[in-house]
Amino acid sequence: MSDSTTETIIVVGASSFIAQAFINQAISEKEHDLPLTIISVSRQSSLIPPAMTRPTLADNMTQNVTHHHVSCDYQQASISTCIAEMSSMVGTITKIIICNGILHSKTTNETTDNENTGTTHLMPEKRIEDINSDALQQLFYANSIVPMLWLSALTELLLQQPHKIDNPKCVISILSARVGSISDNRLGGWYGYRASKAALNMLIKTTAVEYARRLKRVKLIAFHPGTTDTPLSKPFQANVPAGKLFTPEFVASQLYNIMVNIEPNGEASYLDWQGKEISW
Repeated sequence: MSDSTTETIIVVGASSFIAQAFINQAISEKEHDLPLTIISVSRQSSLIPPAMTRPTLADNMTQNVTHHHVSCDYQQASISTCIAEMSSMVGTITKIIICNGILHSKTTNETTDNENTGTTHLMPEKRIEDINSDALQQLFYANSIVPMLWLSALTELLLQQPHKIDNPKCVISILSARVGSISDNRLGGWYGYRASKAALNMLIKTTAVEYARRLKRVKLIAFHPGTTDTPLSKPFQANVPAGKLFTPEFVASQLYNIMVNIEPNGEASYLDWQGKEISW
């Protein structure tokens, strides 16, 4: 185990635009004289695929920041291997974000942590006749199962952390979506994406019940980033109202501030980018 005085941030799905912006935000917010370790996880062997044009982590690296990148195919055995590899890297874990997810496969020239890697063409269903079993399985695996596999595996690392009442909190944010709210579903459609995010929300909420007994200093957040200018939202941006298409940098800043200011209370929170509660 590395020095417990070193703050550690874990970013899963690190090739996504929001994840990259969050890493840069964390570095810019770092207290100058305190060491910070960032552990990023993605399918890629390096942090950013060459096709992406956003600033690399190396461009923003400052003194006392250490970066470790871990490759993962997001199968359960591979996730367990990643956790074993991380165990020698972590200090005091203060923040974890999990950014995996898919919505469509309209863009197929790149493969990132947020895109479809199967063979079934994915687009949100407009009517019930559009439902396809292969598409549903892909959506549930990426949006519900993979984040839960990570939560399950990360529990081992979290249990290794000191458990004194005055220890630093650890906040875990998983990218969800407002359309996963069961009570807020007024438009219908998007069956698979809605259902997979609703399932994710239930998994997060259930995990929080267990963590209230076992990991009292851990806070879980299901986070709705709003419509963000990323490949995931690209086919749907034409209908976004003016001022409601956010940059990844804005979303990352909002999320980072939420994670800094929120306190563990034994419950999961379902929050939007403003920090406002969403009905489960």
